[in-house]
Amino acid sequence: MNNFNKNISFEKEVTRVHTGLEELDGLLAGGLPQNSVTLISGTPGSGKSIMCFHYVLEGLQSSEKCLYLTSDERIDSIVKQANELGFDFWPAVEKGQLKFMYVDLDKRSIHKEIEDEIDNNDYTRVVLDSLTPVAEVPVWVSGVHEIAPTEHSKMTKEMPLGSVPTTRTHVRHILNILSKKNCTAMVTSEVPEGSRSLSRDTISEFLVDGIILMDLDMTMDRRKLIIRKMRATKHTLKPHDIAITAGGIQFL
Repeated sequence: MNNFNKNISFEKEVTRVHTGLEELDGLLAGGLPQNSVTLISGTPGSGKSIMCFHYVLEGLQSSEKCLYLTSDERIDSIVKQANELGFDFWPAVEKGQLKFMYVDLDKRSIHKEIEDEIDNNDYTRVVLDSLTPVAEVPVWVSGVHEIAPTEHSKMTKEMPLGSVPTTRTHVRHILNILSKKNCTAMVTSEVPEGSRSLSRDTISEFLVDGIILMDLDMTMDRRKLIIRKMRATKHTLKPHDIAITAGGIQFL
């Protein structure tokens, strides 16, 4: 058997989770690998949250239980924005099939609250929109401001805020929580205009299982989607033209 056939056979053994976009599933050998964490990164206005809306709606239509974590206190506005694009989430919220959970960045216990919510419920799809502010918030530990993996950190010395070890430890802890149990997660991250990094923290792209980059081509007046990385998946690196329509993301 040649190498190409070996790759195809390997991909068929991986359980796939549909993204809600048929064309994207086709590019990913059927969808995201189950129990993976995929980073949806891009500049403002590139369609990151809308990608998450598609992902959540697909789960709801398959009778899955979904969790949408957000650091935006105005959950009503998120649901309204989704509704304007054709994603009616209120019935699922009322039935308890979908929960929008506000992550209060001023609270020391944000890690524990997220972990407890996932541990105590049978969520199969989790969205964190966005990882950026959660990864940057300092956590109050032992009377000093520092980034710590848990409230019971065994670290004996402080690491300066903004340092690579600090950010890596913090992001790794968040991603470990999201990949627990039977969850398949999407997390979004802003990318500054002109940056060559794939996330604002410049760390998470090395820790996630997959990366889907949402980009804006100003010269061609087009939005683009690029699969930069996906565990256990043979995929193209070719950019794909997309548009944001009344029904969400559409491949052109």
